[in-house]
Amino acid sequence: MAAVTLDAVSGASGVSKGGLLHHFPTKNALLDALFESLLDRFDADINERMREDPVPHGRFSRAYLHAVADLRESPDEAAHWAQVTVALLAEPRLRGRWREWVKERTEEYIGTDSSIDAQIVRFAADGLWLADMLGSHDAGDRHVLIARLVELTNK
Repeated sequence: MAAVTLDAVSGASGVSKGGLLHHFPTKNALLDALFESLLDRFDADINERMREDPVPHGRFSRAYLHAVADLRESPDEAAHWAQVTVALLAEPRLRGRWREWVKERTEEYIGTDSSIDAQIVRFAADGLWLADMLGSHDAGDRHVLIARLVELTNK
């Protein structure tokens, strides 16, 4: 992300640099907007999955797990998240925004998703996310792994 310039973004998007600067006066503003857009889509995906899940206990953790696990089915979305995840490591304000999102969801679903098993599932989902981005693990038994994690959300 450090190598990205507003000139490059304006050229790639077909928008004049002035037009880009009107909406995003700095590279950080552009990165923040990209992150918020991804987070909004991620939230919408999780919320839709929760609406379809009739079991309240562990519902958020299951939706989070499936939203993360299914990212690889959408290569464009996965690529955007991979880029932003790298930026999360380098940009303290993005890390702060992610921590805020996690804290908000943790507090919102404290009644249904505060068990240690639900926390394990969310941490495992984060590990799966990283493994998918790095292509570091064989996905041969992925469905078994996900099914086992879903079982944990029911405890």
